Amino acid sequence: MADYTVPLRRYYGSYTAGFFVVIVALAVLERYGMPPRWIGYSFLFLTIFLYATIGVLARTASVSEYYVAGRRVPAVFNGMATGADWMSSASFMGLAGTLYLSGYQGLAYVMGWTGGYVLVALLLAPYLRRFGQYTIPDFLAARYGGNRARLVGVFATVLASFVYVVAQIYGVGLITSRFVGLQFEIGVFVGLAGILVCSFLGGMRAVTWTQVAQYTILIVAYLVPVTILSYQVTGVPVPHLTYGMVLQKVQSLEEKLFDEPAEVEARRLFRERADGYHERILTLPASLEEERQRLSERINELKTDNAQMREVVAIERQRRELPTTSEAARDYWESLMRQAAQRGAEPEHHVTAYPGEGGAVNDTARLNFLTLVFCLMVGTAALPHVLMRYYTTPSVREARNSVFWSLLFILVLYLTAPAYAVFAKYEIYSTLVGSSMAQLPVWVNAWGKIGLVSIEDVNGDGILQLAELSLNPDVILLATPEIAGLPYVISGLVAAGALAAALSTADGLLLTIASALSHDVYYKVFRPNATTQWRLVVSKSLLLVVAVLAATVASQKPATILFMVAWAFSLAGSAFFPALILGIFWKRANPTGAVSGMAIGLLVTIYYMVRVQFDTIPWLGINGIGMEPWLGIQSTSAGVWGVAAGFVTIIVVSLCGKPPSKETQDFVESVRYPEFERP
Repeated sequence: MADYTVPLRRYYGSYTAGFFVVIVALAVLERYGMPPRWIGYSFLFLTIFLYATIGVLARTASVSEYYVAGRRVPAVFNGMATGADWMSSASFMGLAGTLYLSGYQGLAYVMGWTGGYVLVALLLAPYLRRFGQYTIPDFLAARYGGNRARLVGVFATVLASFVYVVAQIYGVGLITSRFVGLQFEIGVFVGLAGILVCSFLGGMRAVTWTQVAQYTILIVAYLVPVTILSYQVTGVPVPHLTYGMVLQKVQSLEEKLFDEPAEVEARRLFRERADGYHERILTLPASLEEERQRLSERINELKTDNAQMREVVAIERQRRELPTTSEAARDYWESLMRQAAQRGAEPEHHVTAYPGEGGAVNDTARLNFLTLVFCLMVGTAALPHVLMRYYTTPSVREARNSVFWSLLFILVLYLTAPAYAVFAKYEIYSTLVGSSMAQLPVWVNAWGKIGLVSIEDVNGDGILQLAELSLNPDVILLATPEIAGLPYVISGLVAAGALAAALSTADGLLLTIASALSHDVYYKVFRPNATTQWRLVVSKSLLLVVAVLAATVASQKPATILFMVAWAFSLAGSAFFPALILGIFWKRANPTGAVSGMAIGLLVTIYYMVRVQFDTIPWLGINGIGMEPWLGIQSTSAGVWGVAAGFVTIIVVSLCGKPPSKETQDFVESVRYPEFERP
């Protein structure tokens, strides 16, 4: 192993040095007049070219290399690959934005994700590595016997991984549309080419070595901007030590901004708008025709008064976008009512632990915080694409060490995210809010074109109030260099890091889906005599189909990145965590109990998630399915019900049925008490 590790360190050391040389060269070229768009193109295509090169060099026709990288990835490098696999668009882009918007509440993601790796290290990774094989459904089939558990595991793997990969491709679309100037829907498919080039050619082998390179890019891209910003604001280039001092400044700005008369007036106007939408909903269908008539009269008035054409076009667009049916109008106005009510709500201070007025509201916020932490922890410990990484190490000991390195590399980013949120909030509060609407920075308009920033002068005073500024959480990190006035090369670097985070996770997820379908369904169930060549052909074909389907869904912008990722964690946790934990630590768990528990846990989670989050599903023609959350728990924590249902079902059904065979109990013993292999 030592002989294998030394050249790897030399290769990646040279690669890291070369990456810094590229950054410096682009910075010099920008200083001498290189256009910003060309800098964006350079970062985008140079990094994708690098990943493609690794993918081509690591191509393989070996099943072991394709599925588990030959089981010879050293712990440190597997830790880096796992860190890149883990730090998706949600961690890289969404976490800082969520901490910006939610403050203390956003720490649930940091605590849940890091805590989940503790569960992986203690409860799962060494035992799954001792078992070996290729996929999580492999373990379920071996532990619980037959193909029933395998097929349920395949379905859960595909569902959770698909939701997760849609979020990654959505992030790729945001990056390419902003920094390369492509339309979002086109950018999604351009980024897809970068995702496929590694996983398609070399499977886990190519993905692993590409992810090591991607980790280097994304962590440099994450640390550089906030370090420069920390130096600009405090004179100390260590944001982890200085953001507490800046947070005090943010608190002082909050005290001043929140109570300004213009700010209070803007919030009141948004609340009145929300009430107006509520009245329209109550008086449907008459209100729909009245609104159409009102807009028509307004258009005629503007034309009579020779108003500016842009005003006429804006009103005509509003009339054109009006729904044609009462049901569609209800959904449309409810969405606008929620947006207006959110803008009109009293803003929460960044350090408020559990926001809300009254004990019941605070208790609900506290409960959502704790349940989200729980779902993220068990989801982390059950995500198939993460657990598969520990099949790639040479031994059980290396698997344990790999978890340590994974957690260390991930913490570098997670300990920086709160600093990002605070510094970004300080810049926006101190330089943007209160500025003239006619002289807003260029980045506001640029991000507004792709729908991530919204500005509305609701009180007509020509000055930007905080309530008049709406920021999508996914924009905070990507726009921070522009918000702080840093050179554009830093923006390009951040885009390259975000792209690396999205591509690395998408590669791992697509490979997991393709492996589950080709290995666990095609090979294990339908064609056990299939040749190695056919197994790889089927895997690559399925990977391509799933990738295109995921890109198509992502182009519809179904939700924010962090929402989609939280759903994926709830799905994975409810389907796998009870079955894996009881399968390793409780010999009495039998096949019927495991299959029932996985199915019921998954169904409960899907039922709760869909009914709490959606009232209509237009493409299925379903209306009026929404329900009030149980105990006020949001859809992002739906897994808390599924995990509980899974554990109860497995235990009850197993105790009521026959105990597993002696062979199965011996299998549990062999996995439960592994002997450490010496290197």
